[in-house]
Amino acid sequence: MEMEKEISAIVSHAENALQAVDTADVAALPHRVEDLKSKFIGKNSEINNVYRLMKNVAPADRPVFGKLVNDAKKRIEDRILSFESACEELVLRFRLSAEQIDVTLPGKSAGKGALHPLTLARNLLTDYFISLGFEVADGPEIETDYYNFEALNTPADHPARDAQDTFYIDGSGGKYLLRSQTSATQIRTMENKKPPIKMIAPGRVYRADEVDATHSPVFHQLEGLVVDKGITMCDLKGILDALAKHLFGESVATRFRPSFFPFTEPSVEVDASCVKCGGKGCKACRGAGWIEVLGAGMVNRAVLRNCGIDPQKYSGFAFGVGIDRIANLLYGINDMRVLFENDVRFLRQFR
Repeated sequence: MEMEKEISAIVSHAENALQAVDTADVAALPHRVEDLKSKFIGKNSEINNVYRLMKNVAPADRPVFGKLVNDAKKRIEDRILSFESACEELVLRFRLSAEQIDVTLPGKSAGKGALHPLTLARNLLTDYFISLGFEVADGPEIETDYYNFEALNTPADHPARDAQDTFYIDGSGGKYLLRSQTSATQIRTMENKKPPIKMIAPGRVYRADEVDATHSPVFHQLEGLVVDKGITMCDLKGILDALAKHLFGESVATRFRPSFFPFTEPSVEVDASCVKCGGKGCKACRGAGWIEVLGAGMVNRAVLRNCGIDPQKYSGFAFGVGIDRIANLLYGINDMRVLFENDVRFLRQFR
């Protein structure tokens, strides 16, 4: 008799606890239901603890006692599961109400994207050379020392081959590196294609430079190459002068200064009249009236021989343009770091 009262009290306790739940606090209902299930039908619930008293019941009374406890547990489970179902319905209605969309309201317009200034500058350069019949070539960013230096006639003691200037791949013994120039693609092209050759190789390159307003360890180049019979310095000058006008306008002037590169002979640095002051001298050009744009020259005969091209029969010219520098000049950017910082306020200007 005492046991029946105790079981009945447990059932009443569970029913009272269910009635006491505040269903107005919909957000807390799922957690509250889990607490009730754990307390009244969980492993350590009151009704499960009654089962442990079975050993104290006379063997003849155990079937009746067991049925009594099972019926009580079933009643509690049914009430809790019914309450859980009702709570799930309340939670669903609450979420539908909170998340409903008023289709009569004006929509939010999505921001319009745009090409990055580096992509714009690359496309401008690439489209120009394609219009002249150049082919676009691509090469690996992890290069061998042979293609990046040796085949380009760069001597073993040249400063560019020093580990302080070039990113060598660990464990390669200096054999593999992150390419420091896209000129390596020119070598691969000349090895696999017979003249006439007209190609450009835009791409990302790497050098061990400190980051500042004008330097970065990662930047972008576009290398160009023409190899055919009778190619002269006049051809190089004509095409680069036309390139400067294409980029900066018909009024721009160019000048060619003698320079040195291992893979070209003779070599030149090409300047364009300052796009800001028109050659009069300003802060952008440091008062000189000229801004260095690219390096170029006639392909060294030794480089042609390295690629299996007869320098007695063919000649060629090559040039290299810094895409980052062109982007800076075209869009008035005075710090190349902003090109890599992904500042949305800066990038929005190019929509």
